[in-house]
Amino acid sequence: MAVVDASRPDESTTDALAVERHRRGTRWMHWINFPLLTIMIWSGLRIYWADLRDPYGFGVGLVGWHWFDFFPDVVNERLGLERRLARGMAFHFTFGWLFAVNGVAYGIYTWRTGLWRRLLPDRFSLKDSLSVVAHDLYLGRLLKLPLPPQGQYNAAQRLTYSMVVAMGALAVLTGLAIYKPSGLAIVTTLFGGYETARTIHFFVTVGFLAFFALHLLQVARAGWRNFLSMVTGYERVAGTEAADEEGVRL
Repeated sequence: MAVVDASRPDESTTDALAVERHRRGTRWMHWINFPLLTIMIWSGLRIYWADLRDPYGFGVGLVGWHWFDFFPDVVNERLGLERRLARGMAFHFTFGWLFAVNGVAYGIYTWRTGLWRRLLPDRFSLKDSLSVVAHDLYLGRLLKLPLPPQGQYNAAQRLTYSMVVAMGALAVLTGLAIYKPSGLAIVTTLFGGYETARTIHFFVTVGFLAFFALHLLQVARAGWRNFLSMVTGYERVAGTEAADEEGVRL
């Protein structure tokens, strides 16, 4: 397998080339975030449902249909959500600080490496992201929408990933507002009070769950080669395909 040098594009051939897709720091902080967020959501559920006497349910109240509780007992038992408030808080706050440290490290890393230039959306991103989504749904040709230029991150990814970073910051700040409503009264007041901060924190969690589902679908759609690039940092592509590639190469 050949290796391409970005400064010498004439070396591109029909042989396979190893193109660097993701830097080491990006990969490390991405994979560190996965278990951290999983534990945070799990422990947050333990806190949220710790003092509920009547679980939420799904059904149609007007006709008396009750399908299942949210969550059913079998789910609570399997996930360990059975009203263990102290243990849930211990996990949540411990891993919350690790999540915050990882987020700050990612922000510094993105700024120092200049990755933010490829990550932040520009004035065309909102319009272009609609075309990207249409092509992902195989509606691009039907609607006669051209596929926008594809760099390391396309327009939809730039919008989504930037939003997820903002959600991470919002989760930390609202979490602090809930954790120390008196000591951090300024932060709590900034979010409209304890209950409002708690509501925002909850819906940010729902947003993370929605992102996880969408992200996994996109990874499955992109294929195994794309997944491996987030593990190893490199993607094996044909030389003719790599000729016009953007980003850092070996």
